[in-house]
Amino acid sequence: MFAMSCPAPLNGYQFGTNWAPLSEFVGDFFGSVLGFEGAMAFMLEAGFLGIMLFGWNRVPPAIHFLATVMVAFGANLSVFWILSANSWLQTPAGGSFSEGHFHVQNYFAAINNPFMVRSVLHMSLATVETSMLVVAAVSCWWLLRRQAEAAMRAFFAFSLKLALVILLVVAPLQVLAGHESALQVAEHQPTKLAAIEGIWSNEPAGSSPAWTVLAAPDEAAGRNRWSLAVPGGFSWILEGRSSLSHEVRGLNSWPADQRPRMVGLLFYSFRLMAGIGIAITLLMALTVLLWWSRGLSAETMLALPWLGWAWILSAPAGYLAIEAGWVVRCVGRQPWTVYGQLRTSDAASQLPAAEVLASLSTFAVLYAVLLGCALWFGSRIIRRGPDLSLMPPAEPGHAAGAATNTALP
Repeated sequence: MFAMSCPAPLNGYQFGTNWAPLSEFVGDFFGSVLGFEGAMAFMLEAGFLGIMLFGWNRVPPAIHFLATVMVAFGANLSVFWILSANSWLQTPAGGSFSEGHFHVQNYFAAINNPFMVRSVLHMSLATVETSMLVVAAVSCWWLLRRQAEAAMRAFFAFSLKLALVILLVVAPLQVLAGHESALQVAEHQPTKLAAIEGIWSNEPAGSSPAWTVLAAPDEAAGRNRWSLAVPGGFSWILEGRSSLSHEVRGLNSWPADQRPRMVGLLFYSFRLMAGIGIAITLLMALTVLLWWSRGLSAETMLALPWLGWAWILSAPAGYLAIEAGWVVRCVGRQPWTVYGQLRTSDAASQLPAAEVLASLSTFAVLYAVLLGCALWFGSRIIRRGPDLSLMPPAEPGHAAGAATNTALP
């Protein structure tokens, strides 16, 4: 519900007020795409959400299952349309720019722009991975509770194993999808690549530049004040070979007004995102190894509490990685809103700073309250735990069977 309530007013409000020149510039395409998202995805979610939340024992099981599937399908459809629109801002395609407007000539090419497929895949895998991290975190929290009943411990041991099985597939795919996305950045947005890697000078083809692990980027001086680097590592990470096959341009090769600012933010946001992803993959591998060697039960978690707490901390880390990825995606696109075509300074409405601050503060407070409510209700649901005596919904007109309180096998 929180996810459904966030985008609609922000999209409709901001495009019409804070970003009026952008709306005029790309309205022919963006109006259609956002309309598709509202008419398809949002209406699916809105239509079936009530049945999913309140239909248990009120509608036939097949209808309740269908409603749940439709809500999930609608959410993923939103991911597709929103990422298609945002990817178009990164790599505009499917039309021409003239007289201050984008004229669509091929809707399929515009929707299926160069960034779209890998962006949707990368974000979809991120949502699944983060969801499984929450499942694993809640499961471990219950498994670490010594006062939990045996049936409850068995239930959450099973849910932890289920999350691990899914993560075993999703986490490596996410690392691969992230690498493929980085290759696209190198091809289409070389200034972003230079910023996230802290590269200031050109690296010619055939060279073996170092990969900078940590650094202190200095934009004014056009260099890193200090850095910790792995010799020859950059070409291996980017291309999987000992030397570059093509030149990689440094930030100093572009005028200051044609490259992103806040290089330090981009540099460390990328490392935060990638570092969390790698850490979660290693944590998953370690837990699977322990599962294979010692079994995975409440007793295992009580004997290794650090493992359970590592999984509990992984839940907020997953959300943090997603936010860091969006910082890289959007801040790294600067100074462009439509990459190479419309600058952010030209895309924003000419509003007094006080008006922008007032509207932004209002939305910030509103969504902070919504987030607080979501966390409060969520924590209550987690602390209460599942009702293991709850039977599947009976067909209308038939009495539900006697409740049982059995543990999962």
